[in-house]
Amino acid sequence: MPRIVSVWLPQWPVHRWLAAEQRKPSGAPVDPRAPFVLTDGSDAPRITALNPAAQASGLAVGETLADARARIGALQVRLAEPAADTKALTRLAQWATRYTPSVALFREESGTDGFFLDATGATHLQGGEDKLLANLARRLHAFGLPARLALAETAGTAWAVSHFARDRAIVPAGTEAETLTRLPVEGLRLLPETTLTLRRLGLKRIGDLIGKPRAPFAARFETELLLRLDRALGIAPEPLALLTPPPVYIATRSLLEPIDSEDAIIAVATRLMQDLVPRLEADGAGTRSLRLSLYRVDGAVQRLNVGCTLPTQSPDHVARLIRLKLERLARHLEAGFGFETLSLAVTVAEPMKPRQHTLATASEEAERAQRCTVLLDALRQRLGPQSVHHLAPVASHWPERSETLTVTPHEATWPPAHSACPRPPLLLPRAEPAEVMALMPDGPPLRLRWRGRLHAVRHAQGPERIAAEWWRTARDAPTRDYYLVEDEAGRRLWLYREGIPGRETAAARWFVHGMFA
Repeated sequence: MPRIVSVWLPQWPVHRWLAAEQRKPSGAPVDPRAPFVLTDGSDAPRITALNPAAQASGLAVGETLADARARIGALQVRLAEPAADTKALTRLAQWATRYTPSVALFREESGTDGFFLDATGATHLQGGEDKLLANLARRLHAFGLPARLALAETAGTAWAVSHFARDRAIVPAGTEAETLTRLPVEGLRLLPETTLTLRRLGLKRIGDLIGKPRAPFAARFETELLLRLDRALGIAPEPLALLTPPPVYIATRSLLEPIDSEDAIIAVATRLMQDLVPRLEADGAGTRSLRLSLYRVDGAVQRLNVGCTLPTQSPDHVARLIRLKLERLARHLEAGFGFETLSLAVTVAEPMKPRQHTLATASEEAERAQRCTVLLDALRQRLGPQSVHHLAPVASHWPERSETLTVTPHEATWPPAHSACPRPPLLLPRAEPAEVMALMPDGPPLRLRWRGRLHAVRHAQGPERIAAEWWRTARDAPTRDYYLVEDEAGRRLWLYREGIPGRETAAARWFVHGMFA
């Protein structure tokens, strides 16, 4: 059963503007007790927002500035800043994710002065619906933001109740129609011309539309009317444009006393990860990416993103990564008066492959991969994700094209796929020519001169024939026969003969392409 909270801030644009002006070192003073309005930047300015003093003077949103000044002589006027309003409202909505990760700003038809909270399944974390609304209202009031709150099964009903109801903020499930009956038609978030037409027809309340034949409304009005009514009643769905997709796994903890030390943050984060482990284990999944959200007492939110090379369920490993992240961002992390709520969300989860613990070979391989993972994660948190590179496999037979260097190892396979034939750990940027003596034109090398030194071959393994990729080259490239050779000093080289003798070339050429340890 969905439960949606509507948070309406009636004085939001004015409050945001006045708060911004108070932070400026200079500027024309504004008296909040006198009539004050914000206007758009059109040729014929209209009022977009006004304070309580202006409302008491009889002014209304949408009225032209010329008419307002004709009626009221002393009027404080400033230009509205919609972009700044939206940016500040987004920060406030991100702060509200302390109650639920599903938060969406009001769309244009709902106004730009509030947001929705999808509190489905999250009200019990605050002790119930009434306590959630009380806590939210108390914190907004502490920020100096008067708010009207309502909770219902649909966003439409919650919005209508928060804007027009006076007696009930929580709508019990299944009573949407009864609640909307006595509210004005403006509660359906209709266009002004639609609302005006309905009132001229004597349809002033939503109850005048509920239960009536739909055909006359469909013929007289646009689909907007019936769509808004159906969404408010829960007949039609109303998708919310969430700020961020809600994570599947999330744990939140509110603290009795704010914390500001690194050790305290890591301790709480470790407990949050421990809370997530049973759910991850039940789904056979591990986390590849996490987001730690730190909610300050003053309403600011700071977030730390942590990535893992392999899926993990280890709280200790996650705690180490968070510690390294905090050490790296120590100068940028501002605790203020402390953090009162912490939230840990798994933003990317992947299935964890079952590990073999009985066979020694499999256990050693798993331990090696685990050690590599711990090292890579530590380097990434300490140096930054762009400082650690990763070799990713490429679908190509040619050795110089079979791997590419990437800085996004979280999306690559680890460990990378390998060829069935041995490949040298060091591949030369360009194959270097060598003089080779072979028993036959197409036999293995017996002696070679490379970089001015003569090498006597003790052992040779091969050939491994790699044909040209005709779909990649403009002309036919010669075939390569690769050999792994070891000289008398124990050096192991990877070289190839270019061209098949007697078929592709009369005198094959040799090149050293790589070296083994």
